[in-house]
Amino acid sequence: MPPASAIRSSVVLAAKGFAMGSADVVPGVSGGTMAFILGIYQQLIDAIHRLGDPELFRLIAGFRVRDAINYVPWRFLLTLGSGILLAILTLARFIEVWLVERPSLLWGFFFGLVAASVVVVFKRVRHWSADRWVALVLGAISAFLIVGLVPANTPSSWWFLLLSGALAICAMILPGISGSFILLLLGKYQTVLGAVNDRDLAIIALVGTGAIVGIVTFARFLHWILGRFHDVTVAALIGFMAGSLRKIWPWKETLETALDRHGELFPVRQINIVPADWTPEVLTVLGLAILGFIAVVTLDRLAQPAAT
Repeated sequence: MPPASAIRSSVVLAAKGFAMGSADVVPGVSGGTMAFILGIYQQLIDAIHRLGDPELFRLIAGFRVRDAINYVPWRFLLTLGSGILLAILTLARFIEVWLVERPSLLWGFFFGLVAASVVVVFKRVRHWSADRWVALVLGAISAFLIVGLVPANTPSSWWFLLLSGALAICAMILPGISGSFILLLLGKYQTVLGAVNDRDLAIIALVGTGAIVGIVTFARFLHWILGRFHDVTVAALIGFMAGSLRKIWPWKETLETALDRHGELFPVRQINIVPADWTPEVLTVLGLAILGFIAVVTLDRLAQPAAT
């Protein structure tokens, strides 16, 4: 039987995965942001990087199974992945309903969460200089423009579902860029969310296969760039998070709608507005934003002893 400390660590890691999965379900919020907040981003990138490492394939080709298993942190990936999968399976239907019926409350909480993330991650840059500030500004502008794009009408062919999975998973591990929002831009968010809720294994398998290929290849690039240009990369990621706040601003006016898979209208193009009155709902949204902000700051402080 594993020691209590090992069980506790696994439960904590699964909970972090659940937080990442919860964020990934919401268009505009990134699981990568949660990984950054929870202090496991570098560990996650390093672990995924090893899945595509040529050394792993050499070990497998040489039938050195034990060495191959030890080379990849399977326990970390399986525990974290289980938490992510559990969140997606349990929260997808809940999120689907709330995005239609009470979107401002959902956006309010995540707005506070991401806003706090910008503040918390800011100190992860060891030394601020001109190139770091330029990277931050460019990252913020890029994310601001990306999240303002209008979802497109795209094919439902198998190859496009593969491509959608690959692009979405790359965004999911980038703090500030939401994989769910990339699916929305590609016109596949409702398709994938519906497939998860309806247990449509064909669509899930196609998107999942694309995601596996995408995450292994993109993680290698992130591993390299974080190793070579850590502070500039983190500064750009902070900019991505700041720019993404445009998407999750709680108060919006809908300019264009479309029909979802149930034949119900959902917003396609919106603009951000400032509420005219201090209604109970506005106060509730502000309260949830503050709650999200406090939650992130608290998580960061709790993680400090573990990081040192």
